[in-house]
Amino acid sequence: MSRTLRARLLAALAGAAVALTLSACGSAAPHDAGAQATALVMKDPWVKTAESGMSAAYGTLVNTGGKDVVVVSATSSVSPVMELHETTMVDGKMAMQPKAGGFTIPAGGSHEFKPGGDHLMLMDVKTPVKPGDEVTITLTLNDGGTMRFTALGKDFAGGNESYQPGAG
Repeated sequence: MSRTLRARLLAALAGAAVALTLSACGSAAPHDAGAQATALVMKDPWVKTAESGMSAAYGTLVNTGGKDVVVVSATSSVSPVMELHETTMVDGKMAMQPKAGGFTIPAGGSHEFKPGGDHLMLMDVKTPVKPGDEVTITLTLNDGGTMRFTALGKDFAGGNESYQPGAG
């Protein structure tokens, strides 16, 4: 093999190794993820601004995989306690309550978390959330895997929901 050909071959192999390394570093695989978590993507995540007390996170969770995924709990960087909430009607008024069994995101489908509907409730905000702040949220799945995303702080007046602890 000629010296020039050998140099070209080595350069090509080095380039391929660098490309593989960079593509692995750019991966958006969820933290400590189980097989289910790799199929989840949170689109347009945001958190209602709050100085303290309660707040909520919203967005659309998309399951790009071939199996249903169940979100069973959540944690955040600004609140030590979070709950998965659904909104229902109680005595003719909107009320939010913990979602028994978690949220199932169907295979190839999505689940929207929105004001006045299902949401991720921050029960005890310890670090104020201001407009533009980034809040890290980690979802835990029924297979033990986790999925982490960052939500943007946004001002929002909210609805007239009332909290019904232990309901459902």
